[in-house]
Amino acid sequence: MYKKIYILPLFFFFLVSFTKADNAIAIYTSDTTNFTKTSDPLPSWNDGTLKKEIIAYVTKVTKKGNPDFIPVEDRIATFDNDGTLWAEKPYVQELFAFYRVKQMAEANPALAQKQPFKAVIEKDKTYFETGGEKALIELIAATHTGMTEDEFEASTKDFFAAAQYPGKNVPIKQIRYQPQLELLNYLRANGFKTFIVTGGTIELVRSISADFYGIPKDQVVGTSFKYKFDDATNSIQRQPALDLLNDKEGKPVGIQLHIGQRPVFACGNEGGAGDLAMLRYSQGSKYPSFQMIVNHNDAVREYSYEEKDNLSLNTAVRYKYHVISMKDDWKKIFPDK
Repeated sequence: MYKKIYILPLFFFFLVSFTKADNAIAIYTSDTTNFTKTSDPLPSWNDGTLKKEIIAYVTKVTKKGNPDFIPVEDRIATFDNDGTLWAEKPYVQELFAFYRVKQMAEANPALAQKQPFKAVIEKDKTYFETGGEKALIELIAATHTGMTEDEFEASTKDFFAAAQYPGKNVPIKQIRYQPQLELLNYLRANGFKTFIVTGGTIELVRSISADFYGIPKDQVVGTSFKYKFDDATNSIQRQPALDLLNDKEGKPVGIQLHIGQRPVFACGNEGGAGDLAMLRYSQGSKYPSFQMIVNHNDAVREYSYEEKDNLSLNTAVRYKYHVISMKDDWKKIFPDK
């Protein structure tokens, strides 16, 4: 019995995004952006209160002799990915699912006449409206499982090398947030170990985490499928059953399972309330901690959207989380390449 994975976001995406399913091709050279220490470690952040608070926090917890000093081994920083490190309108995970449908149908044309492939290829919204969660789960299972990890990773590399982001018409690498890339680098330069803790599938994010963010595969925590070892082929096979849904209350569970300790620095975003449990978990650290929520309030440079119940921002007020205003706190949103 398949468990839920991104069901509500996926359902909405399929209903409104069929016209964007065909990804244009744009091959680009993939190179990790390098950042060096300067007098201003966060140049793409405006010189406001939040930037000063980030620097003040990092300074006090890394200064030996300070009562708030945090040992290097306990300097754990966790970041959500969708809407926190890169754009999420639409989710890259969903673009990849469309890509996999096209790829699989080209390899086996008979799939084009079978559901749910047929509905995606023909942009049939009615199929997913009628089939609901069952149809979407079937699609995710069909496009993300039933292969070795080597085969899946090869597919992700092909996808990221060629896909453009709908609406922006740029390679996926250019929808990363430049201020966050600088923050990741700044934290690492001060002894923090940075992790991605995402609701997306762990394998998809692992395939680009080192190149996109300077974060190695073993520092990615995400939604995962069940695995089994196939002795005949000496390979790991991914099964069409979910092992961990790494979203909302699942994120602290994933952190404990993969990292084994609470983060002292945690950053998520407003939009689906999926990061609140991670931020709350971080606040329970025995050390001074720092929590942030990205507020998508810049319709000109990125997007403007909010939760209907405003839960994330209300929770930020309640627990004194720091709110990043894209419009006011970020001087620049996207990198040049």
